[in-house]
Amino acid sequence: MAMAVDAVKSRLVLQQCLSARLQVQPPSETGIEAEYVEIGKGMIIYVCFMKGATEETVEKMVKCALNTCLSPSEDPSATKRVSVLDLPGDILIIPQATLGGTPKGKLMQYHKNIAKEDGKKLYAHFVSLCEASLHMSERAREQEKHVRAGTYGNLQVFSTNTNGPFTHLLEF
Repeated sequence: MAMAVDAVKSRLVLQQCLSARLQVQPPSETGIEAEYVEIGKGMIIYVCFMKGATEETVEKMVKCALNTCLSPSEDPSATKRVSVLDLPGDILIIPQATLGGTPKGKLMQYHKNIAKEDGKKLYAHFVSLCEASLHMSERAREQEKHVRAGTYGNLQVFSTNTNGPFTHLLEF
């Protein structure tokens, strides 16, 4: 007899970076220039919420993403990896609904993704928890590290320089 498996409620992709730049507002037809957010060395977090995701899910995601030891230490003699909070590093959060896709024939379907308005609320909660966690780090405050975030539900132009790629997929 097969055991029931809990459905995936969210996905994160964590990627180390040396720098990253994300367009959060495209240029307008009236001549207003595009707007960008940028980070230095740190972590890019791609976020996708699926049906069943809750604020409790978001809290688990943030705790895992920010505390998992993935980054090389700034100390060249250290052999262990450190979390983005211990590094400390900047954080760029990018909403990535395509992480919820499943192939059907030659197409991708996104039926498992959360409704857009619910996703916006969870994304805002995710960003605010990341900001609060980074702000609680004394070293991050001293080194003026920041959380930057993309715009939920919009196409965005993105570029990065990685020290890897060193990328991890996490499911909750």
